[in-house]
Amino acid sequence: MALRCDVLAVGTELLLGQIIDSNSAWIGGELAAGGIDSLVQVKVGDNVGRIEVQLRRLLDDADAVIMCGGLGPTHDDLTRDAIAAVMGVELVEDEAIGDLIREMFEARGRPMPESNLRQAQVPVGASIIPQTRGTAPGLICPVIVGGVEKVMYAVPGVPNEMKDMFERAILPDLRQRSGEESVIVSRVLRTWGDSESGLNERLNDVIEQLEGPDTPTLAFLASGWEGLKVRLTAKAETLEAGEQQLSYWEGVVRAEIDNLVFGVDDDTMESVVLDLCRQRGLTLAVAESVTGGLVGARLTGVAGSSDVFRGSIVSYASDVKQQLLGVGDGPVVSEVAARQMAAGVRDKLGADIGLSLTGVAGPDEQDGQPVGTLYFGMVGPGFEEVRHVRLPALREQMRQFSVITALGFLRGHLDELPIK
Repeated sequence: MALRCDVLAVGTELLLGQIIDSNSAWIGGELAAGGIDSLVQVKVGDNVGRIEVQLRRLLDDADAVIMCGGLGPTHDDLTRDAIAAVMGVELVEDEAIGDLIREMFEARGRPMPESNLRQAQVPVGASIIPQTRGTAPGLICPVIVGGVEKVMYAVPGVPNEMKDMFERAILPDLRQRSGEESVIVSRVLRTWGDSESGLNERLNDVIEQLEGPDTPTLAFLASGWEGLKVRLTAKAETLEAGEQQLSYWEGVVRAEIDNLVFGVDDDTMESVVLDLCRQRGLTLAVAESVTGGLVGARLTGVAGSSDVFRGSIVSYASDVKQQLLGVGDGPVVSEVAARQMAAGVRDKLGADIGLSLTGVAGPDEQDGQPVGTLYFGMVGPGFEEVRHVRLPALREQMRQFSVITALGFLRGHLDELPIK
């Protein structure tokens, strides 16, 4: 059976939302890449009793627990105390660590507060992970739970210190304890055009085939304007075997939903659109009303976009649409206005393709159109098209969905054009 290592993040600031717990996410990804199962991540505040309770609960099921945070010099840094309680031992000062901390302060020409020696306290029986980037060392702490030897690791919450200790000491120790060489690999298919439940229904037959012990797992992740992700995760003895497994099952999934898949892994809708334009020798300009520049921001966020993207005109006010883009009198949230905006920005910025977005983000209706209305148009060499959709009525969600919806529309059209 594979080794299981769960994660316990310590710090009241995590519970209050003052700091986002990115450490646990990073650790989870690294454990997966190293072939170590990790099934539970928990956050707990700076209270020694509650830390101890959560630590014991995790150790009931897991073979190992990585504790992140709570190793600093102040009164509320209680990770060491909780570990000592679980081990049933005392904390003792490690003189070598104390001397090292003193030397660090002396090298910086600063007096050392005595409280810093808290970081030199070590549970009896624990091993040290030497600190190379700060003052608090990490800990490797074996413990017997139900007659079975398990292990607790403690690392600082400072990300660069945590990552260094994980790579240098924790992952090698876990691999040695597991006695098993395996990898966990994932592939993410990014989709747009159907709901999570709709995708699930389309893939029901595939999901039934994936219930065997030697098949990948499949999960859905709704990610706003990043698309709806379909993640395949496989465990194998080697990276090559894992990738082969993923490639086979990606083909099976694509056979059901390929028309909805716009990219893989780190692809974004905007990076895909730019690549498609580049392959076809086409340049792009955007006229934005409802999105207020969000499309342009997403496109320019992709390195190298300048060879394709000519620019964006944020024509928020009606008279700007009329004066800059040639929109006529009448409703500016309409099929006619969207077509005129696309043609106008194409001509104004000298692009091959003009893309436009106009709609109602709220809070009130406009031009007789309800909140959530989006018209988007595309004008290029030999083609002209406008679409109308209804999106969620929450303002920011509507604006973000407008971006990926319009770019997705453009992607579908570009796919049909010949490559130069």
